[in-house]
Amino acid sequence: MTLSVVPEPVEGPVTGLFITLEGGDGVGKTTQAARLEEWLTDAGRTVVRTREPGGTEVGVLIRDIVLHHRGEVSPRAEALLYAADRAHHVETLVRPSLERGEVVIQDRYLDSSVAYQGAGRVLGRDEVRDLSLWAAEGLLPDLTVLLDLDPAAARARLDADDKPFDRLEAEQEHFHARVREEFLALAAAEPERFLVLDASRPADELAAAVRDRVAELLV
Repeated sequence: MTLSVVPEPVEGPVTGLFITLEGGDGVGKTTQAARLEEWLTDAGRTVVRTREPGGTEVGVLIRDIVLHHRGEVSPRAEALLYAADRAHHVETLVRPSLERGEVVIQDRYLDSSVAYQGAGRVLGRDEVRDLSLWAAEGLLPDLTVLLDLDPAAARARLDADDKPFDRLEAEQEHFHARVREEFLALAAAEPERFLVLDASRPADELAAAVRDRVAELLV
């Protein structure tokens, strides 16, 4: 699939700060998002913390389909559902928050689609990225924090949580290996946007590294 028109990254009226956290399942994105939110709030910034899929009422319904539906969801349908969630999420929550000058901290964004559907489902990096950019009207994060961890170590963390796996968490090791490789390739292609951190490091060290990078963007 090739979309005829893909908008350029937006530089216009967006005035806030858009930070996304990426990585495989079990790398600690939720923990780091919460710590960053607390630090920014204490610093007097208005913070909107959200996630994809599921950051809106519509997104909650889509999340249930793509992650918890018991029947089969075809790879292309899965990619389109994520794009639908992204389009609604950006238009109704993310962009309005940024235009008010707020800081948006988001668990997963278009890089997850490229890694999970583009590489994991083997739909193609460019095709999925074009679809995601079209859905988001070209909006890219100011900073993407990639928490990198060997899939076996991440799976051990998930096992320790003793919770049922969702559809993506339950995929085989080779799927998660492709996802990790794609995340690292995306970071290498856009080093100015990505902060890559070894997610096996202590949570306090990771939080400090994230704060240091975000502080540079707040100057």
